[in-house]
Amino acid sequence: MFFTLADWALALVLAGVLAAASLLGAIAGRRLRSRAASLREPLGIVHGTVVGVVGLILAFALTLAVGRYENRRAAVVDDANTIGTTYLRAQTLAEPERGASLALLRRYAGLALQISHEVPNSAAMRDTAGRQAAVQRRLWRLAGRSLAAAPAASAPRLYVDSLNAMIDQQTTRLSALNNRVPAAVLALELVAAAIGLATLTLSTSVLGRGQVTSILAGVLVAALLLVTFDLDRPTRGLIRIPTGPLLALQAAMAQPPAASP
Repeated sequence: MFFTLADWALALVLAGVLAAASLLGAIAGRRLRSRAASLREPLGIVHGTVVGVVGLILAFALTLAVGRYENRRAAVVDDANTIGTTYLRAQTLAEPERGASLALLRRYAGLALQISHEVPNSAAMRDTAGRQAAVQRRLWRLAGRSLAAAPAASAPRLYVDSLNAMIDQQTTRLSALNNRVPAAVLALELVAAAIGLATLTLSTSVLGRGQVTSILAGVLVAALLLVTFDLDRPTRGLIRIPTGPLLALQAAMAQPPAASP
């Protein structure tokens, strides 16, 4: 649900929910201000309990989002490394498989970089992944020919191993991109944050002080929610998966092959 929203729409939803909860808490607090003396202690207990629970929920959701973000970053590095290793070993093959494989690997690296700019599980990403799969089949066919032509040589065997690892790594990377924080967890985080802010504004309104604290707390909670949600949107928003390893790989592939056939 949240993942499909545009960045501005997501920010609007979060701000609207938190603002509405804070407003409701403030209104209720003003109506109960006449009973401030009797409500001071109960409100303090409720407020402390709610803040503790909300803090745990926010920390749990943020931990999930950060873990998935780190996995996606590692997957990009591993993808670049496996493609680079395959490209280097392809240079040791005999012609004509060598030249055709090198050209296909350059195209494959370009498709891997393109995936970094596409929304996970979108039609565009599925199309790019399908084109990667087609390149993989052509590379595997060429590897089979090279291995059949020199069954005792070590170069084709090493190349097949690295090509197999490259194909496996694509699956790992796509799985990492599609592995998002469950919507139920994000919804729970938003509801908990709203309840926490409503309780805070209720307490401060009843006591008639602490409005500045409520505003600062609301801004902090909203920022924390935005960071958590943004971490779970790897190709959109402010926090994105770096593409440096793939860009460096493309630059290396643009140079003449280091090994001759």
